[in-house]
Amino acid sequence: MRLDIEELEDRPSDKVPGIADKLQELIPTIFDHRCSVGTPGGFLERVKNGTWAGHMVEHVALELQNMIGFSVGYGKTVDSYDPGVYNIVFRYRDEASGLAAGEAAVVIVQKLYDGEDVDLGPIIDHLKEVRDANALGPSTGSIVNAARDRNIPAYNLTAGTSYTQLGQGIKQRRFQATVTDASGIIGHSIADDKEWTKQILDESGVPVPRGQVCYSVAEAQEAADWIGWPVVTKPLSGNHGRGVTTDITNPEDLQAGFDAALARVRDDSGAVIVESYITGEDHRMLVIGGKLVAAARRRPAHVVGDGKNTVQKLIDIENSDPRRGVGHENLLTQIHVDVQTMRMLEQAGHTLDTVLPEGEIAYLKSTANISTGGTATDLTDEVHPEVKFAMERIARLVGLDIIGIDLLAENLSIPLDQQSAGVVEVNAGPGFRMHMAPTHGTPRPVGQHVVDMLFPDPTDNGRIPITAITGTNGKTTTTRLTTHILRQAGNSVGMGCTGTVEIDNNVILRGDYSGPAAAQAVLREPTVQHAVLEVARGGIMRRGLGFDECDVGVLLNIASDHLGERDIHTLEELARCKTVVVDAVKKDGGFCVLNADDPLVMEHGTYWARGQIIYFTMDPENPALTEHLAGLGMVLTVKQGKIVLLRGKVTVEIVEVNDVPIAFEGHAPFNVQNAMAAAAAAIAHGIEIDDIRAGLLTFHPTPAQMPGRTNYFEADGVKCLIDYGHNVPALIALEPLVNGLATQRKIGVATAPGNRRDEDLAALGAQLARMCDLVYVYETDARGRETGETSRLIHAGAASVVAGAQVETIMSEQEAVAKAIDAAEPGDFLLLLVDDIEGTTERLKGRTYASQAELAKV
Repeated sequence: MRLDIEELEDRPSDKVPGIADKLQELIPTIFDHRCSVGTPGGFLERVKNGTWAGHMVEHVALELQNMIGFSVGYGKTVDSYDPGVYNIVFRYRDEASGLAAGEAAVVIVQKLYDGEDVDLGPIIDHLKEVRDANALGPSTGSIVNAARDRNIPAYNLTAGTSYTQLGQGIKQRRFQATVTDASGIIGHSIADDKEWTKQILDESGVPVPRGQVCYSVAEAQEAADWIGWPVVTKPLSGNHGRGVTTDITNPEDLQAGFDAALARVRDDSGAVIVESYITGEDHRMLVIGGKLVAAARRRPAHVVGDGKNTVQKLIDIENSDPRRGVGHENLLTQIHVDVQTMRMLEQAGHTLDTVLPEGEIAYLKSTANISTGGTATDLTDEVHPEVKFAMERIARLVGLDIIGIDLLAENLSIPLDQQSAGVVEVNAGPGFRMHMAPTHGTPRPVGQHVVDMLFPDPTDNGRIPITAITGTNGKTTTTRLTTHILRQAGNSVGMGCTGTVEIDNNVILRGDYSGPAAAQAVLREPTVQHAVLEVARGGIMRRGLGFDECDVGVLLNIASDHLGERDIHTLEELARCKTVVVDAVKKDGGFCVLNADDPLVMEHGTYWARGQIIYFTMDPENPALTEHLAGLGMVLTVKQGKIVLLRGKVTVEIVEVNDVPIAFEGHAPFNVQNAMAAAAAAIAHGIEIDDIRAGLLTFHPTPAQMPGRTNYFEADGVKCLIDYGHNVPALIALEPLVNGLATQRKIGVATAPGNRRDEDLAALGAQLARMCDLVYVYETDARGRETGETSRLIHAGAASVVAGAQVETIMSEQEAVAKAIDAAEPGDFLLLLVDDIEGTTERLKGRTYASQAELAKV
């Protein structure tokens, strides 16, 4: 949260009498916050002694989340370069709830400063609504938590639903609630059709109640007479016990039961099942992966008399149990009085005003579902082996990997054929709550059983290798080259970079995907074996990385670009931002690839790097690497015109520099560095040297393989280099290549986004003037500046270093490119630093075609 506390900057909390006491009275549990003091009450002590409103917002935002059931504790508030503006960081479990808590915290702290009363109740109610609308349900949550316990990443795939992915890429598994990607659609259909279920089980020797499908009350009456009273009515297609009425003993109740079932039919059939009522208790048997993992006896919502209170009062007392909540928010659900409740009481000769004798039970619902207020007792350890076999057989007969079986039986510890028992229905996507936290008995780790079924190898964490590449310049080239090498080695690779997201060399998204959106897209793709992700500063600052850890982190360089944005004003601050990538490398088995020729990379990257380090350098005698090599660390460098791998005293030749297309026979040293970085990443992944060599030799500076990155053409005798460089370090890196390729006049076309600092734009113009004889400056992205201001600053910078510099401003990129192409004569060199790569390439091709047509006329 970026928060402007405005005039409160001059009012720390010690200048507001009693604010600490008011805060503690409003939120008593905030006393537990230790803050920097390190003991309970530490934060309140800070408030009494004086702290700023932003710091108070941080702690209130955290405690509001704790109050609605999310356990969070980490937070940090730091000032910015703007007076009164603070950057506030706090942890959340659910994003929507975290954001809502942050907004509510601002309101609360402002009211405390203003001396106004705060009604916390409506705020908490709203936060609970946000939580319930976005947080995972108990069943889904149990699976996600079990996955995270095994270090398997989890991703919510559709906002507001429980559709979830475990694992990444080709190793992923998906589920929705408790239905997995392996749940058979036929089995799901069978479970959804109670008559079909009964037929399959009956023909297989499984005890089931007698029944008949009815389409009218008259048919239901005939069925009940045939079956024998009492009976049960339920919708033919339905779940979760909705519309089920049990123990019907007369035509009047049959009418009500038929209507209740009809209202819950989930299709247009109007079909209601009437079947025999089996005595015995309701049990839910849970089979996961073909194994019975949990059994629970369910009892309908009920109250027990105490000889003093009415039924209504007993219900109120029961609902006051902190374990009961609305919907699925707690372990148990609140009991609601409805038509079914009144019917049950009437059948028992009671009303809501009846005072039940001590110990007498009054049932309030006809079904034992937890979602209607029922309770559950775990009986997993009491299941007879024959009953266990029968339940596991039912799962196989229906064809579901996760199945809930509703069994009416007197006792689970004896075989079914020795008692009154029957399977009344089976459930696809059964709820887990009664097994995870039974009202009585031992909780069962059912979520863990699901994860173990989906990922049977206990060492499999569902992760694919991730390479994350950052730096000021060269990120896109290195990302594309690393992807190319991995593909050459036979892997299906998902790549995100500036320009595109590509899956196995097929573009699926276009745009700037150098941030977490690319990570999400790539890691969700079911065919991807390796992920290669460009990571830019902007994405880190806005939304983080998009992954929790990577196998290889590459830090290419740290140079001046985008300074002044998002409170990054110095190269040291920029370095700390970019080192987040190497800080995210997994400790065990991970690798960091670092540029040993960059002092800031050596200082900050080496400090924050996790896992093993592989350095790359243009200087094989780099003294900073002596100790690293002595410890058998790996270094890539250039020796005698070859890119080589050094490890201890061993030297492995990889490829001749002059044979690497993007090196331009050594004229592009920055691309030699990029090639070494990509090779180092591939080595970290265990790719063979021959495959690395093949990748380096077959990667060309063309628009197809490197769009907008040192794309070289010759059109009608004019040499052309298209690149995306928009900062001074990029131009300095390009200068040796430009000088190596150009033999006559050099014409440049360039711009920069308007969000660069004034001095950076002027420096860009100065560097352009040093490199080119003629410069056309255009403008495409003002980013908050007035139109023409960016180009004027670049123009002025060019004029400041070269007297009489030929610099012309043409606002349109297309017009600037066209004018440069028209001005170029055979032998000239065009340096086109443009955004529209495809359009510019087509214009160059058009010039070639036009020249050939003119030549034909002659």
